[in-house]
Amino acid sequence: MHRSSPGDTPPPNCLHGCFSSTPFHGGDTSDHPPESTPTVTSATLRRDFAQTTASTIFPDTQFTDPNSLPSLQESFSDFIQAYPKYSDTYKIDHIRSDHYFHLSLTHYTCLDYIGIGLYSYSQLLNYDPSTYQISSSLSESPFFSVSPKIGNFKEKLLHDGGQETEFEYSMKRRIMGFLKISEENYSMVFTANRTSAFRLVAESYPFNSKRKLLTVYDYESEAVNEINRVSEKRGAKVAAAEFSWPGLRICSSKLRKMVTGGKNGGNKKNKKGIFVFPLHSRVTGSRYPYLWMSVAQENGWHVMIDACGLGPKDMDSFGLSIYNPDFMVCSFYKVFGENPSGFGCLFVKKSTIPILESSTGSGMVNLVPTDDPISLQALEINRTQTESEETLTNSFSSRMEFRGLDHVDSLGLGATGNRSRCLINWLVSALYKLKHSTKIRLVKIYGPKVNFNRGPAIAFNLFDQKGERIEPFVVQKLADCSNISLGKGFLKKILFEEEYEGVKDRVLEKRKNEQGISVLTAALGFLANFEDVYKLWIFVARFLDSEFVEKESVRCGVHAFEQKSREVV
Repeated sequence: MHRSSPGDTPPPNCLHGCFSSTPFHGGDTSDHPPESTPTVTSATLRRDFAQTTASTIFPDTQFTDPNSLPSLQESFSDFIQAYPKYSDTYKIDHIRSDHYFHLSLTHYTCLDYIGIGLYSYSQLLNYDPSTYQISSSLSESPFFSVSPKIGNFKEKLLHDGGQETEFEYSMKRRIMGFLKISEENYSMVFTANRTSAFRLVAESYPFNSKRKLLTVYDYESEAVNEINRVSEKRGAKVAAAEFSWPGLRICSSKLRKMVTGGKNGGNKKNKKGIFVFPLHSRVTGSRYPYLWMSVAQENGWHVMIDACGLGPKDMDSFGLSIYNPDFMVCSFYKVFGENPSGFGCLFVKKSTIPILESSTGSGMVNLVPTDDPISLQALEINRTQTESEETLTNSFSSRMEFRGLDHVDSLGLGATGNRSRCLINWLVSALYKLKHSTKIRLVKIYGPKVNFNRGPAIAFNLFDQKGERIEPFVVQKLADCSNISLGKGFLKKILFEEEYEGVKDRVLEKRKNEQGISVLTAALGFLANFEDVYKLWIFVARFLDSEFVEKESVRCGVHAFEQKSREVV
């Protein structure tokens, strides 16, 4: 094993500039529609970042023995050398230790979801950070509970807030302020979850035989399946973008034809349907060019933004006033790493509401404060009494704290973006340094590799010394036994060009009526630290031991299923 000497000087760091001013913020240049041209500064920034990572993170090194990995302290030293601006994010470590100390006390690493918590853990109990003593137990339903809301979806939007409680109104104002969404331009309803929000849109949109639903997802999603099912049932023609192997980039030429309607483009004045755009993949971390929204709008589509997988401050750079989507979906958790249940938010542009059809489907919810016995009727706000409304709302808001959102706001886009960028790219680089003695890579990563603009999530699989895939279910269970929570996903809509047709059958598997790839996923929330990604790396490296799966499966009570042959491509 070769390692660079301590005296080697790394190339200049490139993290001083965080984001490109180009509208394609978040996308690889190869993903761009043909007319896009990233700035030279953006291209140089990305290139320098990749070069810095490659030359500083274990350069010219391959690890074949899990016992040969450097220590946490040594790895962190190399990490800081590669990304010195990470030191500017230490405020996040203080917030984590003071307000989310349960993450350290439980020794559990949460890498199975991306989300934004409304509250901090310290709000839920009486806690003295100087003693690290928990003096009261966590409530089963902290601060509020969720109950079904019955009514006409369109009417609720038209009479925005007419029947909401003080608690809901304060919650709505704080969330819209956090996301920088104007109450003058958008109405909002609370939903049970992301899937419910998707269903509400499908049930109320005026689909007919001439209108379509076009989605851009590289993975299996319950919410996408639901909007597809309901839309198709109501007469829509359902279509989806494809992603080219092996990089899983959007097949731009095919998507452009679907968006524009082919060579002639069709009548742009007639609305084509709904274009559902997720900004980036919450499974692979791929970011997609924002200009696709403009292309869709110019060609007569209503645009629906899925912002559920965004980083905590990504909306600050989104440019909502530029793109003005017709629908937008977000989700919020109560507390990160503990009681992660929450609710969804569906925003509808007020100028779009009139075209919707009446629907009374399920999905909307009320948020009821658990510590207030006052009934919903007593808490209703009369929107005609504007003079008393301000006093009432301010009074109630003064008793509400959203420390989770407050913490993110205090950090800003630069700190949260830089931190996740450093951590996820170190993890990608470190995972690719693991190889079996047979020269076969232990880890296969799907989607972007080291990339300045990649999202804080990776999709990957592990392979044994023969190149056969280790069942993701087994890896996930063994990770859980090591106090690491990983997610699972199913990549789909993968297009194999002629040069890759030979590997297609070895890579794809069949699930129901669709082919794809089962993968493990790791996602980094804004509280993630270097120890979290290092812990995952150490765990994955244990699979270099040919006997690890069998021995650990016995210890953890996991049944190791017979593996199917999957070669590293």
